[in-house]
Amino acid sequence: MLSDVGINPVNDGINIRLVMPELNEARRKDLCKLAKAKAEDARVAVRNCRRDANNAIKKLEKDKEINEDESKSKQKLIQDKTDAVIAKLDHIADNKEKEIMQV
Repeated sequence: MLSDVGINPVNDGINIRLVMPELNEARRKDLCKLAKAKAEDARVAVRNCRRDANNAIKKLEKDKEINEDESKSKQKLIQDKTDAVIAKLDHIADNKEKEIMQV
């Protein structure tokens, strides 16, 4: 898997060394961008799960396995859970950005 974290492995035949680049301000900003991108990927994944769950609920409603009221309550529950997870992701991303930018 390719990643853009700026670590280049060095193989001397016996050991593999990972030389960590110096964390100057530009490098910290790059890491913050990377953390934000990962957080956005996680938010998109959560939204995709919400969409899949809502589609499953709508299919149950269409097949008359649940009624409209149950469908709406389940979709609201899914939305509430989604909002909670996204808020937690935002909190984690903000804390990580502060941690990275701390000298």
